[in-house]
Amino acid sequence: MKTIALEQAAALIPDGTSVMIGGFMGVGTPERLIDELVRRGTGGLTVIANDTAMPGVGIGKLMRAGLVRRAVVSHIGLNPETQQQMIAGKTDVDLVPQGTLIERIRAGGCGLGGVLTETGVGTVVEKGKRTITLDGTTYLVEPALRADFALVSAFLADYLGNLTYALTARNFNPVIAMAADAVIVDAEHIVPTGVIPPDHVMTPAPLVDYLVAH
Repeated sequence: MKTIALEQAAALIPDGTSVMIGGFMGVGTPERLIDELVRRGTGGLTVIANDTAMPGVGIGKLMRAGLVRRAVVSHIGLNPETQQQMIAGKTDVDLVPQGTLIERIRAGGCGLGGVLTETGVGTVVEKGKRTITLDGTTYLVEPALRADFALVSAFLADYLGNLTYALTARNFNPVIAMAADAVIVDAEHIVPTGVIPPDHVMTPAPLVDYLVAH
């Protein structure tokens, strides 16, 4: 794990890459990293996240700046700018049921090929997807999801890279930290190694590649 400056962290992310971003309507989203990507104009991104937040908030900043080519999310209901870009054909939006989305990411992090789910069977979600029947029940075959980068927001990090999260800001963060080739963490507080009790560590240090210095 390396501790690097914010500018260095954002510079690692090239145009056209895939990025998983933590957060639920902007809560638990690494805002400083997103701000720096906007400042740099890093575009053509595939963003995998729970949602696109709201205009001017979290991932909504990337949407407003026109930097997202494709969004794989569970909903866009509170971001009319995402809706407008989707209707205009400027951004591809892949809407995935929330439970299916997080399970696909978890599968990617655990080395699985995908998951079987009843969610979406017989609906528009099924269109173009493979189905399988087991013991009389039909399931959709949903492939695992991974990304080039995961941008994680933590409450505490130590200098080894162990992480802990605060309340609901935990959301997707621990799961995406398992499902990307490189994990970049922006923590609210960086503390000496040993301050976080071992049984409070939610994301262990071996999963973290880069920690943004304050």
